[in-house]
Amino acid sequence: MNTPIRRLSIFSLFLLLVLMLNVTWIQGFQAEAIRDDPLNTRKFSERLSEQRGPIQVAGENVAYSENIAEEGKQPRYQRLYEGTPLYTPIVGSFRTYGASGVESAANSLLDGTDDRLAVRNFRDIITGREPEGAQVQLTLDPAVQKAAYQGFEALGGKNGAAVALDPETGAILGAVSYPSYDANKVSSITDLEAAVQNYTELENDPRKPLLNRAFNELYPPGSTFKVVTASAAMEYLDAGPDSTKEAPDVLDLGAPLPNATGGGTCNGGQPDTLAHSIKISCNTSMANWAIDIGGENLSEQATAYGFNREDPLEVPMEVTPSLAPVETDPNILGRAGIGQSNVQATPLQMAMVASGVANSGEVMRPYVVDTVRDSDLSVVTQTTPESYSQAVSASTAEDLTEMMVGVTSQGGSGTNAAIPGVEVAGKTGTAETGPDSPTHNLFIGFAPADDPQIAVAVVVEFGGGSGNELAAPIARQMMEAVVL
Repeated sequence: MNTPIRRLSIFSLFLLLVLMLNVTWIQGFQAEAIRDDPLNTRKFSERLSEQRGPIQVAGENVAYSENIAEEGKQPRYQRLYEGTPLYTPIVGSFRTYGASGVESAANSLLDGTDDRLAVRNFRDIITGREPEGAQVQLTLDPAVQKAAYQGFEALGGKNGAAVALDPETGAILGAVSYPSYDANKVSSITDLEAAVQNYTELENDPRKPLLNRAFNELYPPGSTFKVVTASAAMEYLDAGPDSTKEAPDVLDLGAPLPNATGGGTCNGGQPDTLAHSIKISCNTSMANWAIDIGGENLSEQATAYGFNREDPLEVPMEVTPSLAPVETDPNILGRAGIGQSNVQATPLQMAMVASGVANSGEVMRPYVVDTVRDSDLSVVTQTTPESYSQAVSASTAEDLTEMMVGVTSQGGSGTNAAIPGVEVAGKTGTAETGPDSPTHNLFIGFAPADDPQIAVAVVVEFGGGSGNELAAPIARQMMEAVVL
């Protein structure tokens, strides 16, 4: 063999080895990543011949599969959605090029590949029965969901989000993100080009209808965070509702911090009680409380409610962690105490704060999937309520409840959340978003105050008003859907 042929043989052998290594790497080490890549349409299109299980709210299908193939031909299942766009941010959409919401989080149960369905799958193979995915039943309350969604519609196009929890269990009774979208328009398998185009338009929409604001958008919580600050004052400084703190009309925190109360004063410039500061939402006294509490203690208290922690949901839907970092600069710390500075929270997180106070200081882990049933309706799994944290003592929660009832009572900052004949505990919030931007408007609360059945959080983006004016009415309607 002459030298050129030998070199060519060696080079060919080298190329063969490289090819074998590449195939081994792709099939042996990257197979799972490629299979799960959202751009891999095969993962979803191959499921069109399988009957995906339904997603239900209050026993009614909000997502289900329908065979659209001609009689006698191989089944082709189109995913259809009811109640959309009301439920879309939670239910999500199942597309040939991806999935979101519960459709993604519970995919293996819905498509029947979950290990917990192995016995059923084996039985279907033996009997020749057509495979079918499991039925996923959600915790959402249609009345609560509709109340929140209609509340945002009535605002004339303002973006925002609302979350409602059962304080005793952590079940998510409502989770609205506004604006939303019609999942049917992005899930068509008969006109894939139109579905892709519709989805692309949603991606480019400046109002971000694909964003689940309830779980994934961070907002400065404004004065709703004063509930956390008051919690820390009682837990770390042994303060009580009648404890006082200096409440000047303007507090110097590097830049002037004024009060938003009528006339810019909380108590005529005199020291104000913690209870009255919460009732009228005094900025300067609560900033002074935060400074005395200290950055580490305030951050620890926020963490006890769920800030600075990983995904709290039982079902692994994506949830953006809320932030309340340790502040060492007193000027920054003072503003953190009133929910500004570096404090950021999702509506879900602020609902957890309200829920924790409502549940004697114990925050329950939120969950949105109640029960999963096999195609024969046997229970595959059922969520058991689980404690997430003990945020404050029961006595502190009781004092906080009394102070928050004052917010919705005469002279309080959140009277628009009041329900005749029902005591409501609440806290308003108005968060600065920049020198040239309208404020966010917020409300958190629960009802009835003496026997809480629902805890809520509402955020109206760039409302430019007050929490009482814009967010409290939506919160009231959500609470009324449960307590009346």
